[in-house]
Parts: sequence; C-alpha cells; structure tokens
Amino acid sequence: MPTATAPKRKKRKISVLKRIRQAERRTALNRRSKSWLRRSIKEFRRALAAGNRDELQKLLGDTLSIIDRSVGKGIIHKNTASRYKARLMARYHDVLSASASA
Repeated sequence: MPTATAPKRKKRKISVLKRIRQAERRTALNRRSKSWLRRSIKEFRRALAAGNRDELQKLLGDTLSIIDRSVGKGIIHKNTASRYKARLMARYHDVLSASASA
C-alpha cells in the first residue's frame, strides 16, 4: 500500500504572488463599493414606497452621487448608472405628483 504524500505544489513567481494580492485587495474594495451602491438604492426605494417626501429629498442627492461615483470607480457601467438614475427619478416624480395632487 503506497504511503500518502503531500501533493506537489507548483512554484510561483514573485510577480504572480503580487498580482494575486492585488486582485484580492481590488476585489474587496469593489465588493464594498457595490454593496454601498446597492444599499443606498434600496434605502431610496424604501423611502419611495413609504412616500416620505422629506426623506426622499435628503436621499436623492446622496443616491445619485453614489451612482455617479460608482461609474467613476468602474464598479458599474455608465449606461447601467443612467438606467438606475432614470428609473429612480421617474418613480421620485411619480411620488411627488401623487402627494401634490392628494
């Protein structure tokens, strides 16, 4: 019966190890930024559903700014950001017009 030996491990160059470290660091930053983006959009959508005008006014600029910053960092594509902003603004104006007519 053969004895169990540890599997051979391929040697890696220093540059490869550095690239791995960089990729892990960038992945963590991108994940954090994307979570921040999603959280702000969800918060804005909750305020839209509640119809809270004061909170909407406060969150509108922050949310749009976060979306724009995400494009600058390369987290999302500019067309995706444009779509998010257009849909949020359309719902925002619907809430404002509904509360103004009521």
